[in-house]
Amino acid sequence: MLNVEKSRADKIYGNDKLQPVILAIGAGIGADFDITKIRYGKVIIMADADVDGAHIRTLLLTFFFRYMRPLIENGNVYLAQPPLYKLSKKGMEDIYCYTDEDLAKAYKELEEKGIQREQLGLQRYKGLGEMNPDQLWETTMDPERRILIKVKLEDAMKADETFNLLMGDEIEPRRKFIEDNAKYVRNLDI
Repeated sequence: MLNVEKSRADKIYGNDKLQPVILAIGAGIGADFDITKIRYGKVIIMADADVDGAHIRTLLLTFFFRYMRPLIENGNVYLAQPPLYKLSKKGMEDIYCYTDEDLAKAYKELEEKGIQREQLGLQRYKGLGEMNPDQLWETTMDPERRILIKVKLEDAMKADETFNLLMGDEIEPRRKFIEDNAKYVRNLDI
């Protein structure tokens, strides 16, 4: 994904990752963006539930914030929430957990029903590609069951600030951010 913060418009238009997004939305970018020409009522960012997916979401939110801001202001941008975990047991319907807190709650509720952790299968999804098509449909794409989070301008502004901090030219603020937040890291993909 292109760092739009440090790129000229011609590089953005020609980028093989952003060009399909620009064409699909159909409303141009930057000063040429025309909200009346958007082709879809919802633009849904669907990325992996891990650290890499968060990075991609941040890059896309920064792109929308910088070059298609009316999409966010108009309430057209959403984040899809794929699950992080699946709990399974023969004879029991699969339980999808979207956060570590959901997983802890599911374990507690199942233990109250007499089902022990050792009896359950646990699958951690590192990416959307690890899911079977029916699982992806059921958890992330089915309009009846999916979880969508509407992106607000404040969300995009925060993503933009974080992106600038982490990808900008100043080293000291980035070092301080990493030192201050390292203690919160739980799942680090190396």
